[in-house]
Amino acid sequence: MFFTSCNGQNKPQTQEIAGTPKTITNGHPKLIKTQGSTQFDNIRCGLQDKAGNMWFGTTREGVYRYDGKSFTQFTKKDGLNSNTVWSILEDKAGNIWLGTDAGICRYDPKQAVGKTIINVPIITNFMTTVSNNNYNDYGSKKNAVWSIFQDKTGKIWFGTGEGVYCYNGKTFTHFLQNDGVINREHLHLKMVDCILDDTNGNIWFASGMPPGMEGVCRFDGKTISRFKPNGDGWIRTIIEDKKGNLWFGGRQNGNFCYDGKTFTNFTEKVGIGNPMLSDKSGNIWFNGGEKDNGFNGDGGVWCYDGKSFKNFTVKDGLGDYSVWCMIEDRDGNIWVGTRNTGLYRYDPKQPVGKAFTDFSENANKK
Repeated sequence: MFFTSCNGQNKPQTQEIAGTPKTITNGHPKLIKTQGSTQFDNIRCGLQDKAGNMWFGTTREGVYRYDGKSFTQFTKKDGLNSNTVWSILEDKAGNIWLGTDAGICRYDPKQAVGKTIINVPIITNFMTTVSNNNYNDYGSKKNAVWSIFQDKTGKIWFGTGEGVYCYNGKTFTHFLQNDGVINREHLHLKMVDCILDDTNGNIWFASGMPPGMEGVCRFDGKTISRFKPNGDGWIRTIIEDKKGNLWFGGRQNGNFCYDGKTFTNFTEKVGIGNPMLSDKSGNIWFNGGEKDNGFNGDGGVWCYDGKSFKNFTVKDGLGDYSVWCMIEDRDGNIWVGTRNTGLYRYDPKQPVGKAFTDFSENANKK
């Protein structure tokens, strides 16, 4: 069984910095850090909800909501079970699901202040029999929820350190314990970084850090299968472009694509990061690399229109930290989340040199 706990409170946030207490109130036009995060921490995930608010999940700073004017921060004081948020989803009913390194929380905007965030424990009869339990790396925990996805039927899928679980609105089930799932390769689907359904109804899983390392896995409605077309066991990202092609980002061996029939290594550009976003115009956005110090970016971000690449760096107003999150809002702006909890917005309608807006608190200071 899989349990977490949340205690909802609504108090000012105080941080000890160089011996001086620092109290931050919500409603600030910048994303203010209050929980003692470092330059290694990042904005990990994000979305725009039905009301138009932007949400950003971070490592060690909880989750932020931006209403177009100011930020509101939610941390353990407000009910989160952890200040590290790996994944986020808005369901069809308007609830915000948060996957943390300690389990699942749900934000219900219809509830009273102080009770909007609740813990949702995963409780099943599942008992693991998989022997590979090498949870060693940072964040590599059984309770960590790395990915959240809602399918067309309304079922919500959670990629956790202990495998993939499904929630039908009432109960949780362990996906691979379903008698109807054919699992000839004895996959365990632990540490799934990303879950996506394609236009043909297949569900794809990006297997993450140890004890994941199963490459790309696909469920066609009956059988779960594994692929390692470039030899990479750790897959960080999956996106689908406007043509229905899938793009995969491997941690060690680069990127590859799938056109519905064949996997092909993407070699048009070397030295770039992983595919992070397919925007409304059909462009594919890639993050850059990361320098050896573990926090500074290497190469900024790249926009690929199918023919050529456009590079954005510090010279364009982007921060000097590696990129971990990219999302597009309904107005076509691209939001970029970096290490050091940096946040930037790219407006393609603005002229060169003015397209990036920095929402970070001292994000460029090293």
